[in-house]
Amino acid sequence: MTDVVDGSLGLPQSPIASRASGRDRVGRSSLWTSPVTNPWKWQYGRRLLWTDAAVVLTAVGATHLTVTGIKPPQTMNLLMSAALVLAWMAALSFFRTRDERVIGVGFSEWQRVVRATGLLLAWLAVGSLVTQSNLSRPYLGMSLSLGTAGLLAGRVAWRRWLVRERSHGREQSKVLVVGGPRASRTLTERLGRIRSGSLSVAGVWVPDEESRDSRIEVEGQSLLVMGSDFTLTEAVRLSGADTVVVTDTEHLGPEGMRDLSWDLDALGVDLMLLPNVLDVARPRLQIQDVGDLVLLHLAEPRYEGATRLTKTVFDRMFALMAITALTPVLLATALAVKLTSAGPVLFKQVRIGKDGNPIRVWKFRTMVVGADDQLAALLQAQGSADKPLFKVDDDPRVTKVGNLLRRLSLDELPQFFNVLRGEMSVVGPRPQVPAEVALYGDRDHYRLRVRPGITGLWQVSGRSDLSWEDAIRLDIDYVENWSMMRDIQIIYRTVGAVVTSAGAR
Repeated sequence: MTDVVDGSLGLPQSPIASRASGRDRVGRSSLWTSPVTNPWKWQYGRRLLWTDAAVVLTAVGATHLTVTGIKPPQTMNLLMSAALVLAWMAALSFFRTRDERVIGVGFSEWQRVVRATGLLLAWLAVGSLVTQSNLSRPYLGMSLSLGTAGLLAGRVAWRRWLVRERSHGREQSKVLVVGGPRASRTLTERLGRIRSGSLSVAGVWVPDEESRDSRIEVEGQSLLVMGSDFTLTEAVRLSGADTVVVTDTEHLGPEGMRDLSWDLDALGVDLMLLPNVLDVARPRLQIQDVGDLVLLHLAEPRYEGATRLTKTVFDRMFALMAITALTPVLLATALAVKLTSAGPVLFKQVRIGKDGNPIRVWKFRTMVVGADDQLAALLQAQGSADKPLFKVDDDPRVTKVGNLLRRLSLDELPQFFNVLRGEMSVVGPRPQVPAEVALYGDRDHYRLRVRPGITGLWQVSGRSDLSWEDAIRLDIDYVENWSMMRDIQIIYRTVGAVVTSAGAR
């Protein structure tokens, strides 16, 4: 094996084999000849295609029968319905609603479906004016409404199937991480914590260090670390990766990055770059051109938005509606607590709120009376007296009813009254006790710039299963990247977390 060395960088370059078409090393004809290296994405895209076709045909067909009635079909009406089906499918393809880069992750997939349908409606309106044709508005309105709802529902159903598959380690993209060992380990650890994630690290390639036969243990997984004694082609082949993530471009340099992109294009492998900024939401990142440079602009933290009138009004309206709707549940829970153990129905505990001010958080009592007096001894017995979060495994203080209330998160319902009082938010950082706040580092105090929440990123990311560091990181992430839409997403995800009792203790 012979390495081709770039004299300007002193880095080994991968001797990519030429294409059958006789093109050069970087494979400039790979746009048409690249092999399928992501079979699950191809298969998933085909499923979406057939689902889209079935939905569009059903929506247009049902509308056709409803509007025209069951009578001998007219050729013109049939041609119009067929043209609408073809135009709709063309619009979905034009907007790349089944593009490999958007399927299975984020909300772009659904946004593109809505945009494609909206553009189709605009095309039809303009075409009707230009040709002075008399398109039936009820026909178009019913077809597009039914079809859009069906297209979105189909994607939601397939996404749920995909999440279940990924939870078993299937339907994932295998990643080869390129960069320094430290950055590679950090990325691998973060990806390993994402349940049902779309990426799974298969190997690490450090292009400027020798590391034959070395391995690292990350999240219980043994990963092969390959260095300059391996070419890129070998690293991709040995890891079975269909995606390469570069964590540190300094290891390659500008010329090396350019060559890497060409080499991966020839292999049919996706290339991603990890910016050296973590826990930053996408809306805060913008691409900015400065001359011939491309810079990543990082907007300022958004914590001020979480304290404004819009969120306050939303919190109190949501809390009022929740209390009204859940009144029977509140009364039944209070009765269950009162009848099954001695002591008050509600438990009031001092927590630290916005700007470090203490507040009294209300919860249904789930422990025996005097539970706080036993905490120190229990923590000492399990050897975690000096660790934060102050969680007792198999806590003997929890009553039988209290255990059920915790699993279903019913014990936290009285906190909606804290929201009405303006002490808490529906969504926010986890409210912590003064002893936990005393363990904060300098950066940890950022989480106190907003009101604590009944739910938050910690609630939908593992709850009691989270480590102290992860809980703090998620809270700071929320504070720095707040948006109203993110609050709504967290509320939606909380329902799933409560139903499955994920991480509840």
